[in-house]
Parts: sequence; structure tokens; C-alpha cells
Amino acid sequence: MSNQLQHAIIVSKESISNLTFPTTEVLKLKEAIASRMLDLERATALGNVEHNKIKITFEDSEGLKQVETTIWATTDKRIILKGGVVIPIIRIHEVKII
Repeated sequence: MSNQLQHAIIVSKESISNLTFPTTEVLKLKEAIASRMLDLERATALGNVEHNKIKITFEDSEGLKQVETTIWATTDKRIILKGGVVIPIIRIHEVKII
């Protein structure tokens, strides 16, 4: 994990609905973007089958945030958490199974 990601502010899943997300991609490399999608698909499967919690580091308009939760679904543009909370995929830096 990069040093920058270690300084993410921990937020509750419930507070994510109140955040504002810019429409720009946070990752620069195509390989990192492809890897993130694979990680999200794996995390979604584990969340649905084994109810594994996932640590998601993402960036809203104010900076880096982190949440520990279960991913219920992944679409081509966003992830859906319990309660219908969504995070745009292009704003996710890292997905870690915990």
C-alpha cells in the first residue's frame, strides 16, 4: 500500500451517501484499472458467498476515505454496498479483502 493510501480517513458505510464524487479516474495505469476490476469482482463474490468484509480505499471531492464493508454487487460503473450505498468504480484506489 502506498504511503498516501495509509492516510485515508475511515468513514462509515452510511456516511458515503452524503459524499460528492468527481467524474475523473483516480488510477493512471490501464493495468491498475484492470486489476481493480478483478479485485472488485472477487470481493463481490466473496462478500455474497462468505460475507467477507472488504477494505475499500476511495477518493471523494475532499480526499481519501476508507470503509470496511461487504460489496453486494459490482456493475460496470459502480459498486453497491448493503443498503443501496454506491461508490463509483473510477474513484476507488484499492480493494483489500480482510
